[in-house]
Amino acid sequence: MFLSWACSEDSNTSEENITNANGYDVVILNGRVMDPETNLDAIRNVGIKGGIIETITEATLGGTEIIDAEGHVVTAGFIDTHWHANGSTWGNKAALRDGVTTPMDLEVGSLNINEWYEEREGKWQVNYGAAVSHEFHRMMVLDKMEMVGPKDGNDFAALRNASYEENDVPDWAVTMASIDQLNTICANIDKDLQAGALGVASTTGYMGKGVTTLELFNIQKTSANYGRLYASHVRLLGNSKPPTEATLGAFEQIANGVALNQPLILSHNNNFGWWEVEEHLQLLRDQGYNVWSEYYPYTCGSSTIGSEFIKPDNIGALGLDYTNLVDPRTGDPMNRDIYDSIVAVNPAYIMVLCLPQREEWLPMWLKVPHMTVAADAMPPVDIEGNFLTWEDPFDAYNGHPRTVATHATSFRLAREYKVPLMTTIAQNSYWAAKHLGDAGIESMQKRGRMQEGMVADITIFNPNTITDNATYKVGENGRPSTGIPYVLVNGTIMVNDSKIVEGKYPGQAIRYPKEEKGKFVPLEREAYLEKIFRGYLPEDIFDHGASNTTEK
Repeated sequence: MFLSWACSEDSNTSEENITNANGYDVVILNGRVMDPETNLDAIRNVGIKGGIIETITEATLGGTEIIDAEGHVVTAGFIDTHWHANGSTWGNKAALRDGVTTPMDLEVGSLNINEWYEEREGKWQVNYGAAVSHEFHRMMVLDKMEMVGPKDGNDFAALRNASYEENDVPDWAVTMASIDQLNTICANIDKDLQAGALGVASTTGYMGKGVTTLELFNIQKTSANYGRLYASHVRLLGNSKPPTEATLGAFEQIANGVALNQPLILSHNNNFGWWEVEEHLQLLRDQGYNVWSEYYPYTCGSSTIGSEFIKPDNIGALGLDYTNLVDPRTGDPMNRDIYDSIVAVNPAYIMVLCLPQREEWLPMWLKVPHMTVAADAMPPVDIEGNFLTWEDPFDAYNGHPRTVATHATSFRLAREYKVPLMTTIAQNSYWAAKHLGDAGIESMQKRGRMQEGMVADITIFNPNTITDNATYKVGENGRPSTGIPYVLVNGTIMVNDSKIVEGKYPGQAIRYPKEEKGKFVPLEREAYLEKIFRGYLPEDIFDHGASNTTEK
């Protein structure tokens, strides 16, 4: 592999053998070009100009910059819909080394969306996009927290800590909203949707005691008013026994989405009951619904230690105890005493949680159609809890290795389990792009595909050596992936011979156009009942109460 300037005039290369000599900005030669949408899998040369793939051909090409990709796969840049490291340029660096050109947070989401996009314009090394955060808007209303400026995944741990300050209760997680409060939450979310948010992101699984079914439906409806997606960490995730089986949380979200004909992502469907959920999603896709799910290729997850689902009354429903928790700052398992001591002073402390059941399930996820690889990348911090910046080295990171190595891990595991390479490529790029594009996001209709006319977000990797190097061991959490020597973002080489390129910011916004007028209609009793009864009941229903009945 090498990168070079195009041949000079006195080169021995015959001009008649070069198509459009020096006409392309970047040329990729001799690579195995793979595209899941068209099933192209062939040795081809690729010509890129103005950030677009202009030609894929067997003919020899010339251009300003030339990459020899012999022995390597050339495919669309990886797309990640679950990236909480999108508030950090260090997160961009980690994404690029793992082959990711478009990381987006569609689970926690962001707040003050217009400012969030403006903050990145012309300053971001990768493409960027976000849904609006249900969690953050609940904090604003229920915990009376002032939220000035853009907020995103970098902020969620600190904001969860701050939510205890008003009354020592995280109301966003455990308190039911009144109708007036729900109207305010939805109206605020609607403003962020007006600003071009990709949909609504919800950590419902962390708010299971507070979010009613009525609230969840109306949150989904607020996004569906714009034809946009809803993505969620569903309630009850991981629970394995009636009457709180995890599948119920997924089916609640699915039922709402079907009623609203809404694009739907089930965030990290890699826990108990995932097989049943996937069957439902497949059947719905067969009927034309735009629904899909994510997984990350690890048997351990990560979250804040104060999360409701691992509190003493709840952790048993997961079939776990506190020895399943790992402290990322020591690499050692916890116990109940260690848990109690940490959660009392810092409920936002990031821990690792290991689930033995995933050992059996993980090889299966590698083969599930439309189950996309998504890192659930954590905010990048060092061992002292300080946020990392672009200048910080990879080994400064302390936390779950999925932040730096999810995509390479999926390829390494697929190689070990003999999964077709085209399937793994689809899980890492095409299926996410297809579903997001089908949701009306125009910029995603031109990504995730290795075809002429598409945006030149491209990842070049060695299928025999691509691998993860990060581990759960302290000091090894941030080791970057290898076997991915070149990554292009909008036609700009950002990883060159496995080295990050400095001083270039080709990232583009992934968003909807701004809307001039909001679409949320507040909940109001009489209007609500009129909609439910659709004129079948007499006008005096409102005088006598909804319990009255009458013939049509």
